[in-house]
Parts: sequence; structure tokens; C-alpha cells
Amino acid sequence: MDQTYSNSDHVLVVEDDAVTRAKLSGYLEAVGHRVSEAQDGNQMRRIMASDPADLLLLDINLPGEDGLDLTRELRGKSDIGIILVTGRTDDIDRIIGLEMGADDYVTKPFNARELCARVKNLLRRTRRVRDIESDSRRFGCWSFDMTRRRLDHDDGRRITLTRAEYELLTALVIHPGVVLSRERLLGIVSHRTSDPSDRTIDVLIRRLRQKLEDDPQSPDLIITAHGEGYLFAASDI
Repeated sequence: MDQTYSNSDHVLVVEDDAVTRAKLSGYLEAVGHRVSEAQDGNQMRRIMASDPADLLLLDINLPGEDGLDLTRELRGKSDIGIILVTGRTDDIDRIIGLEMGADDYVTKPFNARELCARVKNLLRRTRRVRDIESDSRRFGCWSFDMTRRRLDHDDGRRITLTRAEYELLTALVIHPGVVLSRERLLGIVSHRTSDPSDRTIDVLIRRLRQKLEDDPQSPDLIITAHGEGYLFAASDI
């Protein structure tokens, strides 16, 4: 790893195996990140209370409260970047983690360059969300404030969006009537290319439909273009 990034982003590695934890921390420190380590959820909470992190690298298979439990808890109160660390056989857990609000995942055994690239990309996205220029859109009964990442219904409901959901909805909303391929959408929300087994976009689309559509099984807003991708069909945006 021959490129160093100058930044003060705080990354918290939550991993029960000391060797793996040290290896992950070493990779991240080598490219300039400030890194803290936790071996379980309780230690993670203590660190977060005194020194909030910008991004979590969170092992799924923690003893006691596992990474999925912690992802659910964190997403209920925070929009912190979350990258799950999974085994190559953890397909179902990966999907559940994304549904619970994780932003990305890396698989063991991991490549140092890929790991650091995923962390760098997610941190860049979190900064872009904070710095985005003021903009809001209305469609149907919804008001979408893209500055504050707020989605409000005319009946007074406010819908919480994870970062990945926000980025996907933003991409759809600013391209109404345009079919966006899964590959293009995956590049927007995760900055990686697609492979046939990657279901990230399908998971996120399903979550958005559950939040936006009157009937998620027969959507009116986010339409599937079979063999092509997805289209945002609001006519009044």
C-alpha cells in the first residue's frame, strides 16, 4: 500500500479476534486514519460515548451481541458509516445486514487495498452528504429534503433513511423517467462494480418501496424495468 491519505477520520474496528483486529487497524493506520479498537458491543459503546467515530468496521460474528444486532441498534439512532466484515459463506447475513442499514461489507480473507478503498469511499460519501447543496423535491404525497436527508409525508410522518437508501433515492429522484441500471446504481451507492451475485441494489430498492409505496408489491413510484434496471415514475416531480 503505497499511497497515504492525510485525514483525521476516526474509524472504530469492532472485532473479537485480537489478531484480525490488529491486522484491520494496521491497514487503516497505514493510510492515515485514526483507529480505535473494540472487542465487543459494550466496549464499542464506551468508545463511541467518549470519542464518536466517523465509520465502523463491524464484524458480523461477534459473540453475544453480534454485528447484526449492533447494526440495528446503531441505525435506530445514528447515520454513522457501517461496513460489515463477513465470511465468504455469510450471504444471508450480508443481505440482512444491508436490510438493517449497513452501508457496505468486506469479506474474509480481505485484501488490504480493497478494504482501504471501501473505507475511503464510504467516508467520502458521508462528507458529500454533509456538504451537499440545499435541494428538495416533491413527488406524490412526499417531500424529500436532500440537504437534511429528510423524507416527509403529507400526513406528518417522517421517514428515516439510511445513507445508502438516501443515495439511491437521490439518484432516482434526480433522474425521473430514466431507467438506471443496477450497475450504475451500485456504483453510486457503493462505488464498486456489480457481479451476478450482488443483491445490494435489489435489497435497497425493496426497502425504499416498503417506505414509499402504498403497495410495495405493486409499486407506482419505483418501477422495475426488467432486464434493464429501475425507473422513478413520479409524474409531478
